[in-house]
Amino acid sequence: MTPATLPDLAAEYDAFLVDQFGVLLDGSAAYPWATTGLALLAATGKPVILLSNSGKRSEPNAARLTRLGFRREDFRLVLSSGEAAWRHLSHRAYPEGTKVWLHARDGDTSAIDGLGLTLTNTPAEAALLLLAGSQADNLSLDDYRHLLTPAVGKVPMLCTNPDLEMLTPNGPRPGAGRIAQLYADLGGAVEWIGKPHPLIYHEAARLLPGIPAHRILCIGDSPAHDIAGGHRAGHKTCLVRTGLHAGASDADLPALCLAEAGVLPDHILPRFA
Repeated sequence: MTPATLPDLAAEYDAFLVDQFGVLLDGSAAYPWATTGLALLAATGKPVILLSNSGKRSEPNAARLTRLGFRREDFRLVLSSGEAAWRHLSHRAYPEGTKVWLHARDGDTSAIDGLGLTLTNTPAEAALLLLAGSQADNLSLDDYRHLLTPAVGKVPMLCTNPDLEMLTPNGPRPGAGRIAQLYADLGGAVEWIGKPHPLIYHEAARLLPGIPAHRILCIGDSPAHDIAGGHRAGHKTCLVRTGLHAGASDADLPALCLAEAGVLPDHILPRFA
């Protein structure tokens, strides 16, 4: 768990998988230093993929980043869990018109666009619950318990955003992963796509042919997602001290990482700069 600088890491590795929230974004805007940090990695000419547990697909994520001041040429794509899930669902043989309960943010329906699925507002009427985002800034976990209980034992859930917490302008709130965890605790069947689960890393590896896993650096703020997931995929990892655990002391950090990820990060960055 070595303190590092971003220029040193840019020189040391051959490709980069960079988290969005907590590294580039604070929940409502870009960190003041983040556009320069991303440009620094891009200037090496090495592949930079933004690996995100966003339930939105690639292009809506990329469009948001450019609106917030990032240059589109500074990253190859946003490989979101929503994009990985869409590709996964496109290979499943759902009959045309199959009902899906889609829970996302900002009215985003890109998770099912072009798949021939039909939206329903009633979870128990669906063939699939697609949990792409949390609205826990407006709904409590008790609200979600009441909403989802009628579907338990009848309808499987696909969670495309495993984050247990999300950053909001009003501080951390339960993320989609926490809602999926609630559904599982109620007895519902849950399938997970996103960090730290393998499928999104398999997709990333497919986009980085010829680069050995240990030459790829995962940069993120979450031990449970970025560090654990990157380590399991055979990558090197870097924990950024902004985001969810910005308030943790240096002394408490190793125990925190071991408790959440079961492993220490290879590098530590105070911020993505």
